[in-house]
Amino acid sequence: MKLDPQLLEFAKTMRTNATDAENLMWQLLRAKRFMNLKFRRQHVIAPYIVDFYCHKLGLVIELDGSQHGTDQGKEYDAERTKFLEALDLMVVRYWNHDVLSRTDVVLGDLWKVCFELKKTSP
Repeated sequence: MKLDPQLLEFAKTMRTNATDAENLMWQLLRAKRFMNLKFRRQHVIAPYIVDFYCHKLGLVIELDGSQHGTDQGKEYDAERTKFLEALDLMVVRYWNHDVLSRTDVVLGDLWKVCFELKKTSP
């Protein structure tokens, strides 16, 4: 299936305009630095672009800013999560401020998630 070129271009733009939390998380995940897992950032899973994706584990990591706390944001996120879970993907979400100020807690939680997924993956 060919991906929409506009969606791919938008993902590329998002990579160059990443938030501070996304930049920090990418430095921790890139180049198999976290549990020797390969992550992609701003990865297209049409019709969406997910913040981080690990194909091996079927794991999507979303970093959320304040817009995700609104009713509209929560509704959109629920719809998006339902879509991704229907593809047998697991979605975990972390708040931007937690990534920046409680990085160890976020990584500890992510480690547990990845460890459990590794146990059940082929």
